[in-house]
Amino acid sequence: MTGPATTGTRSGRRPGSPATRDHILAVARSRFAEQGFDQTSVRSIAAAAEVDPSLVHHYFRSKRELFLAAVAIPVDPEVVLATVLDAPTDELGERLLRVVLSLWDSPQGEALLAAFRTALTGESVGLIRTFITEVVLSQIAGRVDQPPGSAPLRTGMVATQMSGIVLSRYLLRIDPIATLPADRLVALAGPVLQHYLTGDLDG
Repeated sequence: MTGPATTGTRSGRRPGSPATRDHILAVARSRFAEQGFDQTSVRSIAAAAEVDPSLVHHYFRSKRELFLAAVAIPVDPEVVLATVLDAPTDELGERLLRVVLSLWDSPQGEALLAAFRTALTGESVGLIRTFITEVVLSQIAGRVDQPPGSAPLRTGMVATQMSGIVLSRYLLRIDPIATLPADRLVALAGPVLQHYLTGDLDG
């Protein structure tokens, strides 16, 4: 006698379905929030979600794509950052702020606002921290690490300034910051960001 027919699905593994995709995303959000982008592997997410790694890659072509889906940012940070990274080092602060403001003031601004609100609650705080530090600012860090070892402090101070501007201008709508022309805000805050990136932090 032959045994019962099999379906080809591994025991204990979830088959592919829209619900499975959502489950993978939920697990990924938790793992990225707890461990960060660099320390989280697709294999570890697959194991926690009880699916094969190949199924994760079926839905998301790379870890980076999975992370962007998890954080729900409606823009590709690589495209946005390309404009910033093209700037001379002594203009990074102004360029970074100008690009961020133009993005928030664009048609994608409402979606960014929704993502930022979500990121301020529960475990999503860790997720947005990972996005800012490991996906965005990490690409600037190598250019401003003078003296060696100062990059984490420099980019961290930039993060505090940028977060405060976004919070005041777009979430809390604090005047006059909320209604200040972007050029004026860049003129005021750009030099502060540049000081954090390349200035003397001991003075």
